[in-house]
Amino acid sequence: MTDTQNTTEPIDTRCGTVAIIGRPNAGKSTLLNAILGTHLSIVTSKPQTTRKRVLGILTDETTQLIFIDTPGILVPRYKMQRSMMGFVGEALDEADVICLIVDVVKAVEHKTIIDPMIAPLLKKHNRPVVLVLNKMDALPVKKEALPLMEEARQSGLFTRAIAISASDETYVEDLVYILKGLVPEGPFIHGEDELSTQPQRFFVAELIREVIFRKYKEEIPYASEVAILEFKEREQGKWYIAADVYVERDTQKAIMIGAKGAALKQVGEEARAAIEEHLGQPVFLELFVKVRQDWRNDRNQLADLGY
Repeated sequence: MTDTQNTTEPIDTRCGTVAIIGRPNAGKSTLLNAILGTHLSIVTSKPQTTRKRVLGILTDETTQLIFIDTPGILVPRYKMQRSMMGFVGEALDEADVICLIVDVVKAVEHKTIIDPMIAPLLKKHNRPVVLVLNKMDALPVKKEALPLMEEARQSGLFTRAIAISASDETYVEDLVYILKGLVPEGPFIHGEDELSTQPQRFFVAELIREVIFRKYKEEIPYASEVAILEFKEREQGKWYIAADVYVERDTQKAIMIGAKGAALKQVGEEARAAIEEHLGQPVFLELFVKVRQDWRNDRNQLADLGY
């Protein structure tokens, strides 16, 4: 007798999207880079460095985690920040798991991990939430984190909680293990070798913006945006990249360029080195500084710049 009953092979892989959210400067981008083992999401000491969602993919033999790094959650003061908060909402809608990053030093100062802006978002989306108390390396008395972990347990908001240090990768592997257990069973969505689905143009623009955030002070980094004009790959010789750097006022343009172009030249040199490391190719980089009046509050200009 032949058994003709249909059988299906059990699914032995997991795949899911993890939204990384939190307040500005909590260490979201640092954590994504630590998880992926590469400099994918730009990082500076200034808050609000991340403006758009950055997608990174971690794949092993059995699990694919699709991470979305998001802008820091804040009360928007102008239209660009409203667009940034829209990116956060989109990531939460897509997420299978939410990873809330909290600066443990600030949480100890405030004596709570419950954030009145973020808690309603967690309740609304009803996903598994992992609380990540980050920057433990900066907390002088480690046991001060214990009441926060207990508060997390009693709050009912969190599926799991863990204390880590993304900057030195302490317990980052443990966090990844937790996330692997929370994403649903299913086939991989992306290729096993894919690190991101975003184009190289996006990352090149971000690397230029990262240098601008490091080199300039006060309003200049926040009033600037980078758009790639040309990206020419060549079989021989250096790849050619041209980019516009937008600011909002002529005075900002003068500061960006500097005396005899010295400041912009330095930005170009540092950005070129970062881009070459990212692409693994020598490049010729040209930067052009232009004024877009009040672009952060202009809906049409924001749409043109991808917001």
